[in-house]
Amino acid sequence: MTLPRALAATDHRPWPLPTGPWVMAQTWHDLLFAHWPIPAASLRRAIPPALAIDTFDGDAWIGVVPFRMTGVRLRWTPALPWISAFPELNVRTYVSAGGRAGIFFLSLDAGNLVAVAAARRWFYLRYYHARMSVVGDGDRVRYRSRRVHRRAPPAAFAGSYRPAGATFRARAATLDHWLIERYCLYAQSPAGRLYRAEIHHAPWPLQSAEAEIERNTMTLPHGATLPPTAPLLHFARRMDVVVWPLRLLT
Repeated sequence: MTLPRALAATDHRPWPLPTGPWVMAQTWHDLLFAHWPIPAASLRRAIPPALAIDTFDGDAWIGVVPFRMTGVRLRWTPALPWISAFPELNVRTYVSAGGRAGIFFLSLDAGNLVAVAAARRWFYLRYYHARMSVVGDGDRVRYRSRRVHRRAPPAAFAGSYRPAGATFRARAATLDHWLIERYCLYAQSPAGRLYRAEIHHAPWPLQSAEAEIERNTMTLPHGATLPPTAPLLHFARRMDVVVWPLRLLT
């Protein structure tokens, strides 16, 4: 299988690359990872029963991740300006099945209605249409999102963030590594079948971050009330990613 040159290294992965060709490429920009510890029991109703909720030192974690995407395309097709670049904001937690630790997205809001429809149809992800804006202000990113998806629970985010430290690579066995270095996602079809999609990218070039969060109701539709403590914050400027198709878990 052929990987883009920037993704040729694979020795950092927790398991080998999947067989078969990847089907989608994308580039992620200006990511804020905002994470809070949360009791695993408070997430159980939102997670498929076949998935184990991962914990670190006894805590599950929930993340709110605003960023923007470019270069979203299928393999062998060019990126199209009207569909390949848009803001996205996801709410995620951490799960495992069959010995593979991955991500479960509680929701994903995006500013492109076509992309929302495609992701819901082909990847069974809980995408919602939102009105979103991302504005650069020096090294600070000003981000706003308000869900407008028909018959969806309301959710919004508003704030700004910036990197605040030197770039580093998370060390194995640390919380930073546990939260962010994950190489698959899980999704459930409307019929209740559970799937895994493999992803690949270079190790994350992380920085510590500062954020001013004015409004964040993204976790409330999932019954998750965030603790009053400040979140753990990370920033990443850019990541190139390839994605493999969903595979049914049996």
